[in-house]
This record gives sequence, C-alpha cells and structure tokens, in this order.
Amino acid sequence: MKKLFINYLPYSYTLKALGILAVITFISHIFREHLDIINIGLIHIIPVVVVAIHGNVKATIFMTILSVIFFNFLYIPPLYSFTVHNELYIWSFIIFAIVGWIITVQAKNLNLQTKQNQLRESLLHIISHDLRTPLSTIHGTINLILSNEHLDKNSLHNLLEDINYASLRMKRLITNLLDSARLTSGDIDLKLEWCDFEDIIGVALEDFSQKQNEELLSIKVDELGLYWGDNTLLTQLIVNLLDNAFKYSKNNTPINLEILNFNKFIKIKIFNQSEYIDTKKLKNIFDKFYRLEDTNDISGSGIGLAICKSIVKLHNGEIKAFPKENGISIEIDLPIIKKAALL
Repeated sequence: MKKLFINYLPYSYTLKALGILAVITFISHIFREHLDIINIGLIHIIPVVVVAIHGNVKATIFMTILSVIFFNFLYIPPLYSFTVHNELYIWSFIIFAIVGWIITVQAKNLNLQTKQNQLRESLLHIISHDLRTPLSTIHGTINLILSNEHLDKNSLHNLLEDINYASLRMKRLITNLLDSARLTSGDIDLKLEWCDFEDIIGVALEDFSQKQNEELLSIKVDELGLYWGDNTLLTQLIVNLLDNAFKYSKNNTPINLEILNFNKFIKIKIFNQSEYIDTKKLKNIFDKFYRLEDTNDISGSGIGLAICKSIVKLHNGEIKAFPKENGISIEIDLPIIKKAALL
C-alpha cells in the first residue's frame, strides 16, 4: 500500500483537482439561482488550471473532459442529461481546452527553463569548485616541492601521493562529465564482451590511492566466471560506487564491496558507514546533480550515482539504496544474459 502511494504521489495534484471539482460543483449547485451560467463556467475552469500548471498534457485533457461533463450535466439544458442540444456545451469544451492547453504549454516551457538553469548552475559549480579544488592541491604541492630542495624521501613520497590523489579526483570528475553527456544524449552503444569482474575491480582500484585500497576497503568476489557486458561501463560503475563510498563514509571506517553469484543474476553490494540518512532522502540519490542537504562540505558533482543508474539500466539491471545498520548500502542486480561456454 505504501509503495502504491509513493508511485502516485507525483500525481497528487490531479487528486487535489478532483477534490476541488467536487467542492465547487457542490457549491455551484446550491447557489445556482444566484450565479450566471458564465460565472459557473469560470468556476469550473479552476480544476483545469490546477492540473495544467504542472505541464501534464494527459492530466489536463482528462480534467478538461471531466469538468465539461460536470458543467454540461448540471447546468446546460436539458439538465441532468449528457445529450447535447445546446452549442454552449461545445463552446465550453473548446474554451476549457484552450485555457488548459495554453497554461500547460507555458508550464512546460517554464519547467524546461528551470531545469536548464539548474543544469547551468550545477556545471558552473563543478568547474569553479570541484575541479578547482584538486587543481589547487596539485599546484600548491608542486610549488612546495620546488621550493624545498632538502625534503626527505618519506616527505617527498607523501607529497607525491597527494598530487596523485588530486589528479585521480580530477580524472574521475572529467570522466563522469563526459559519460553523463553521452548517456543523456543517448549517443552510446553497449560494446558487449566477456568481462571478468576481478579484472574490472583491479582496474577500478587504480583510480584510488594505495592507502584507501589497503586500509579501508574490504572486497569479496564469488566464483563468477565471465560476464557478458560492457567492460568499460562496468569498470566506471565500480569506480563511481567506490568513489561515492569513500567520500561519504565516516573517517577511517571500512568499506565493504561484495560481488555475489546468484546463478541467474549478479548482485553487487557496497556498504559504508555514515551518519543516519532518512529513507525519504535516499529515494532521490540516483538523480542527476542531487546531493544530500547536509553534505555541502564534501566535494562532488552529484552525477556519479546517476551514471551508475544509467549503466545498470543499459544492462537491464536494477539499483537501489537503503539505510543499513549504521550506514548506507547500495545494491545492484545485473541479469546474466548468457554464460560462457566452458572448454
């Protein structure tokens, strides 16, 4: 029941419009002797407007037809009949439809403009902050090395590790921006081949510092055999999952990555400890540029998990996130389309 309510929550404005239609019809019917037919018609446009401002064409058409039916049945002669003997019925439908169409078009244009502005602001934030931060680290560290000729070997190694880590962050961000553009435009074809998840994880780990891999990450991989998928995209999937876990986990707490074989599908599970996050907030975690409200101090573009969702969908899989114990767990189910023939 709860799942059904969540699925229909985006269309709650239609339910609101239906309620308004019932109320104004009741009121109009009581005071019909004191209201002109034109005034009653104007009142019955209100539910159409309530739906139309959300830019949903189908819902607007539905509400237009329903409002005109109520208007015709109760107020246009012959009363309490759907028989059309009066051109006022035709004109009322045309007027309701025109009003609804105009408002719907304007609402859709406004929504599109709002989304474009949000996209522009997000991209500017990425360029001005998320790219600038690792670049500043690289520049400052290099200047420190060049200005100090007597650094010991251990200090030099640590500084070079900082440069390496910052450059890897930049690489992941730029890769995500390019992948996001390709996935959004639909200009991408799966390059299906036999993939080895142990190799995929090995390549993905190269995008992170050695310290992260050795001290924080725990990996478990079942005996899988080869998987039929896009090797490059699956590698990016693991990279983004790890990147998200490293960024949002509590300091120096372990991250668990599991890849399990369920015969008909592969399950990828990644868990990191974090502050408590409400389930309601997690439902939007895979939306592009979405970031949790209390994570502004953590660098990130908000597109990593959106790319994960796109990659999973391209492989006909499912992805979900939910709070677990003292952290967040993300689980992915990838169907096994075919199995490699054993020699």
